[in-house]
Amino acid sequence: MTRESGSEAGLDERAVLLAAGLADLAVSTVSAGLGAVRGLLRRSDAAEVAVEAERDLEARGRLVLDRYASPPPAHLEVLARHVLARRADDDV
Repeated sequence: MTRESGSEAGLDERAVLLAAGLADLAVSTVSAGLGAVRGLLRRSDAAEVAVEAERDLEARGRLVLDRYASPPPAHLEVLARHVLARRADDDV
């Protein structure tokens, strides 16, 4: 492929190169993933690894839901609680 900067052919060539690069990345990622799965299936403790992976996924799910599902407390509300807690400490 020849390189023509700034022309339509150059943009087409660039798009093809990007698509080929992405396809190669996808294939290598899938190959690496399949190799990892094969390695896990050969392990004698595969059941324990699966249970641990399930727990990790549940924990990640909780973190994601906590992060995005519930809105964070209002900034002024947090400051007001700190002030009340300090006043309570000062009165003791």
